[in-house]
Amino acid sequence: MTDVQLARQSWRRLEPVHGMIYFVPEATERYAALGLDSRAGYFASRSAAFGAASAELVIATFYNFHPALVRRAIPAAWQVTTPEKLLAARLEAAGAALRRAGIHEIDTLDETTELAARAAERACEHPQGRPLFAAHAALPWPSEPLLRLWHAQTLLREFRGDGHVAALLTEGVGPLDALVLHAATGHVPTVFLKLSRDWPEEEWAAAEERLRGRGLLGGDGLTEEGAALRQRIEDRTDELALPAYAALSDDELARLAELARAFGRAVVDNGLLAVSG
Repeated sequence: MTDVQLARQSWRRLEPVHGMIYFVPEATERYAALGLDSRAGYFASRSAAFGAASAELVIATFYNFHPALVRRAIPAAWQVTTPEKLLAARLEAAGAALRRAGIHEIDTLDETTELAARAAERACEHPQGRPLFAAHAALPWPSEPLLRLWHAQTLLREFRGDGHVAALLTEGVGPLDALVLHAATGHVPTVFLKLSRDWPEEEWAAAEERLRGRGLLGGDGLTEEGAALRQRIEDRTDELALPAYAALSDDELARLAELARAFGRAVVDNGLLAVSG
């Protein structure tokens, strides 16, 4: 049986290799060249794997953004550019940013890419119920090892993300509830979640009151019951991600977790996850 903690560790350590695409100027500049501001660029580039996605599809699959925020970007983005151009721009931006961080010079790139790609390819055997992942799984694999690593982690991230949405729905945690509970952990600044997801203050306050009524929030954050709920969701998300990592033996998974550390650290140390003003 695949080790859950090793699988989670592998994902967390390698996740910056994908996640940086939402923060780096290389992406913003390329989306701007196609006529999109940063927010429209985010929604359109991440959903471009669907084709010209509707706002409703993006709202459903991205899950926790205020619907009005999505509707300001989609479908207007498709009147300015095409999904094909955005996919190409996103991949180009990923390569440029990762090269800026020196990822291509890490001597274990080929080995790390091979292990991550095997996990991602195994995930592709399980697309059912994972729409955002399935759309990305249909994209062609890049040939360059650096970009193959980024694509592999993109697939693993969306595979896990779709499972996370399923876990939230199973526990009756809606989009805004999920954000408020996340903020209550103190792991991410509340102001960042509010600004990036664009939920109005009155709706955020109503969600807090609703969660207090469920016994999940207290005066200083999560109650014991709320913390247990959060842990249950994370544990279930970890379990739902396991089919991908079953492609690797325990020794290979441990090796991927070990190798991933250098790649994640390079992304962080070079400021690729810094939120620009």
